[in-house]
Amino acid sequence: MLRLFFTPQDIARVRMAPRPHPLWELVLATTLLGGSQGEAVFGPWRRQARRDLGALPMWQPRLLRALAPPRGDFPDFLTPELGLGGLEQGIDAALSVPRSRLRSELRCLPGLPGWAHPLAGGDREVLDALGRTLRDCYAALVSPYEERVAAHVDADRSSRARDFLAGGSEGLLAGLGPAMRWQPPVLDVDYPVRRDLHLNGRGLLLVPSVFCWRTPVTLIDPDLPPVLVYPVTRGADWWAPPRGGQAASLEALLGRRRAACLRHLDEGCTTGELARRIGSGAAAASQHAAVLREAGLLATVRRRNSVLHTLTPLGRALLAQNPAPGRPAG
Repeated sequence: MLRLFFTPQDIARVRMAPRPHPLWELVLATTLLGGSQGEAVFGPWRRQARRDLGALPMWQPRLLRALAPPRGDFPDFLTPELGLGGLEQGIDAALSVPRSRLRSELRCLPGLPGWAHPLAGGDREVLDALGRTLRDCYAALVSPYEERVAAHVDADRSSRARDFLAGGSEGLLAGLGPAMRWQPPVLDVDYPVRRDLHLNGRGLLLVPSVFCWRTPVTLIDPDLPPVLVYPVTRGADWWAPPRGGQAASLEALLGRRRAACLRHLDEGCTTGELARRIGSGAAAASQHAAVLREAGLLATVRRRNSVLHTLTPLGRALLAQNPAPGRPAG
């Protein structure tokens, strides 16, 4: 059990990550490779990822797996907050930590192979090799699925935004279940070890993640800016590209009703809200949403007794290129 203790200042400083964190996704994806956790959800991705890693020099997957093992801790420097600015910015931040911090954090890896020990000394050549490893392994494990990852994270953010609008920060925290339970002023989190983390006015960054499996994750060092990474809702086919060809998808979108649906989904809405906005019944709105989802233009997440539809990056791009009359593009 992880218990996060909030002050009133912390509640006011709860933040949501604006986009997927590439290094958190990479590290958590790496931890999933070595076992069979979540086979129904990650099995097809895992088999393809292992094949893609096989095309890399053997030392690269070995290095990353040594730093992010299937069980246990991994060093905090691999997932810097600056990674929210993009993969390259995150890698630069990870490779720029002081040597004293590298030595300290790598102690959490008792099984670190001898050939990786120069990393603890901040050896420039080894750090450069780690940078190449992070880039190449990201290209194999995460990059092919970036659009799907972004769609699921966007859907989760929209859902959390509705909780925030309805109940403020405490409403957002209360809606994080089932692995997290808000009992003011403490957030109880399912966690493999017992740990207390006092935020002390620093606030909390919430990071939704596709590759986080079941239980949320946080940093080891309590003095670093507090972050909580948690799993988004995703089905067994989260990794798969949209079914149907591009031409068929675009043809389906030429209808007036579905084009109207796409525009009304700009800010996200439930099926009932979509029906009211386009002036149709709930069944028809649900069918239109299903076509758009099959085309990869929207993502759907179930929240309690309703479903929330949000545009995927592809849907937003299509909408930007085809603005409503009188509405400028971009």
